[in-house]
Amino acid sequence: MSQPPIFAFENLALQQGGGWLFQDINLFIGARDRLALIGRNGAGKTTLMKLVAGTVEADKGKRVVVPGTNIVMLEQDPNVASFDRLVDFAVHGEKGPPEYAVRAIADQLGIDLDREAKTASGGEKRRAAICRALASEPDLLLLDEPTNHLDLAAIEWLEDWLTRYRGAFMVISHDRTFLTRLTRQTFWLDRGLLRRNEIGFGGYDAWTERVYAEDARNADRLDAKLKIEAHWLERGVTARRKRNQGRLAKLYEMRAARAAMMGPQGTAKLAAASDDSKTKTVINAEGVGKSFGERTIIKDFTLRIQRGDRIGIVGANGTGKTTLIRILTGETQPDTGTITLSPTLTGIVIDQQRKLMSPDKRVRDVLADGSDWIDVRGVRKHVQGYLKEFLFDPELIEARIGTLSGGEQSRILLAREFAREANLLVLDEPTNDLDLETLDLLQEVIADYDGTVLIVSHDRDFLDRTVNLTLGLDGSGKVDIIAGGYADWEAKRDRRDSHETRKKAEKPAAAPAEPSAPKPPARPAKLSYKDQRDYDLLPGRIEAIDGEIAAAEAEMADPALYTRNPARFSELTAKCEALRTEKEAAEERWLELAMLVEEMAG
Repeated sequence: MSQPPIFAFENLALQQGGGWLFQDINLFIGARDRLALIGRNGAGKTTLMKLVAGTVEADKGKRVVVPGTNIVMLEQDPNVASFDRLVDFAVHGEKGPPEYAVRAIADQLGIDLDREAKTASGGEKRRAAICRALASEPDLLLLDEPTNHLDLAAIEWLEDWLTRYRGAFMVISHDRTFLTRLTRQTFWLDRGLLRRNEIGFGGYDAWTERVYAEDARNADRLDAKLKIEAHWLERGVTARRKRNQGRLAKLYEMRAARAAMMGPQGTAKLAAASDDSKTKTVINAEGVGKSFGERTIIKDFTLRIQRGDRIGIVGANGTGKTTLIRILTGETQPDTGTITLSPTLTGIVIDQQRKLMSPDKRVRDVLADGSDWIDVRGVRKHVQGYLKEFLFDPELIEARIGTLSGGEQSRILLAREFAREANLLVLDEPTNDLDLETLDLLQEVIADYDGTVLIVSHDRDFLDRTVNLTLGLDGSGKVDIIAGGYADWEAKRDRRDSHETRKKAEKPAAAPAEPSAPKPPARPAKLSYKDQRDYDLLPGRIEAIDGEIAAAEAEMADPALYTRNPARFSELTAKCEALRTEKEAAEERWLELAMLVEEMAG
């Protein structure tokens, strides 16, 4: 870290229940750090963030903040119940931000802050909390699951704001794409220890693999019982990641097969004429349309869903994702067209509300109605063994649901529902409150599921890892049908936007009001020498910069470097910062030139 810290915690320790949640933790945050805080559900990530914010007191340790540093925390569940309107919540308190600043951000996020607080949705509450946090002009911004309840447009807006933000931030998130795009350092909270690495989330998996491999070597020197009790999870995580690489390869094959079915007309007719294809069809939508009043939600939608399809449904809030799900599952009838469901179709809907999770029930009661055994899709398993499959300590079987974290409750609900016999699974925002290891597990379970899966989600990386078809809604009633995941839909959307921009640019200009009006300057016939040189050489320079950054980050990945050679550590950090700045400038320059080249070609 090239600059002195603006925040530090020395020898931090906190007790929870009968033991220590943290002990002897040292933590520092620089003025421009972009930190990911990673750890399993229950590891204490939110508690650690509240200790940094100063809303929780440590049992031991020294908290040091540079005078004048404004620390602001965006909490997971903002409490707006005591306020009349959302704007009252957003500006409350002695240090509350000015209303004009809050409303300026609200306009960009698309939220009405005059909305009654008690009737606001989860997404509206989250947007109001974001307006309050960002308008407070923080020097250190603490973000606890900031993308929960946000649609894709709001997530992309927040990413853009944080990219331009000049202060430091620390973020807890399950959204891999969000973390990869924004973070440059990582805190990893694991079994009461806090590790720091000067790499963004993009290097997190490789880093943890090295740590787990070292742990496994150490565990081999322990007795067998300790290995089983203390290391089954870590080894399971490592093996799971390797297995998921194979599952991703299988997913790409499914996408290619689906693209062939949806491709040239002759191919589509061949698939439709196949008896085998007909027997695999579980939902058939033909010419479906749905409107509410004068607003068209879905128009002329046709799709044949096959047994085993994994379908992601994406779009901004209010574009009709829930309506489309209800039509596809037969819950809502379309205004036009037909929906035909297979007579053998049986579905399970897992929503965000955890309606089945009574706080007073035990884990055993929720999973197996109080029994020691559970039927998992026709296979009888012991409840404690089944808990291990979902990354739980088997001893948790007698715990009350109310004592579990939000992520742990979501995991219990998933374990219960995946055990039931069904051939259609509907997942509504399944990734909320889940940690990264659980997301890997959920990816694995979906890949092995025999039936059809419909997923409504704003988690871009999760969709890219699980679905073979994406239905994209833009609010106009049109539904894009893309073979692939979120990235494939985004690429098509970008190509379409680019095409529409070119079409507008190619329209003939309006006739001048007067014959003597000056003509616009003519486009240059070719690039200048300097422009042409930059256009030719910048791609190679950008690639070289990426290599230099990777080499510096690899050297900084050594956890002992900061202690052994702080001068070298600072030198590498400053070098990475300078290289990233150069890369951003180079990319902007090359894009400007590319647009100029495209204009001249037109």
